[in-house]
Amino acid sequence: MKLDEFTEMMTGHFDNKEQFDKMQAEGKTYPYAEHVNTICNDKIKNLPEDFNGRFVVEESYYETNGKRHASPHLFLITETEQGILLSSYEIPEGEDKKVFSYASMKKVDYAELKKSEKFTPALYHEKDGIWEGGSISQFSPVMIFKLWEKFSNRCLEVSESMEVNGKRTFGYDEPIIYKRV
Repeated sequence: MKLDEFTEMMTGHFDNKEQFDKMQAEGKTYPYAEHVNTICNDKIKNLPEDFNGRFVVEESYYETNGKRHASPHLFLITETEQGILLSSYEIPEGEDKKVFSYASMKKVDYAELKKSEKFTPALYHEKDGIWEGGSISQFSPVMIFKLWEKFSNRCLEVSESMEVNGKRTFGYDEPIIYKRV
């Protein structure tokens, strides 16, 4: 099943230490980043009997100039006729959005989960064992979020950028290259 193949490839603990060290040696400012992606269906009560998706807690950590910040997300990964679809969900009510993680996640009822209205679901296609896809989301009339990712057994390549009034406020020229820890 493609869904299992996709989630197996993108779940686990990853960092960009190799890329970060290279950038540092070249004198470039670049973040040290970690992704910890964990399937969390076991923490969601009352999933429909025929439910065929995987909820994933993505714990993203970024460190630049000694300052570290977390950026947690809750995603639902499903298999469609068009490919693998990644939809964003709001962090459940009562959870601390700043430190949300799989370990801290309390049990939540499926009916209480809310799909993010701002995030355009990302669609991924597989070719020769490599998954590639993304989306462009209009977060507000002046704010655009762009996501493009490429997943393989070797690494996760993630390009994210935020633009406000056409100017990039977040993101890098090169994708962050995460390798399994």
